[in-house]
Amino acid sequence: MNKVVKSESEWRAQLTPEAFSVCRMHGTEAPFSGEFYDYKGEGTYRCVCCDAPLFESDTKFDSGTGWPSYFEAVENAVTEIKDMSHGMIRVEVVCATCDSHLGHLFPDGPAPTGDRYCINSVCLTFKESH
Repeated sequence: MNKVVKSESEWRAQLTPEAFSVCRMHGTEAPFSGEFYDYKGEGTYRCVCCDAPLFESDTKFDSGTGWPSYFEAVENAVTEIKDMSHGMIRVEVVCATCDSHLGHLFPDGPAPTGDRYCINSVCLTFKESH
């Protein structure tokens, strides 16, 4: 896998202001506001920054949180980083290809993994299966 590295100005030129804030500055979109939180299409969710495949639609579930949630990432697609910001310990999820912030991983998801990847819609694009 080749890492995608760009300058801050290159990311700003490529992304919407909200996508830049979330993906590059570790922001969060408001719950129930994103394009994909209730999306039901069949296909692959991809990184808005580098187009790497991140999550398959058959791993998506309704967590009730207002953000798209998945019980499993595509193999080697994400990196998990200990996040001690905001006075708590969480696991940040970033794109393994371009290091874009995607969201967080929680241990309260459904079987078979028990994982809940809580991901910001603005960090994603979607490619339907054909």
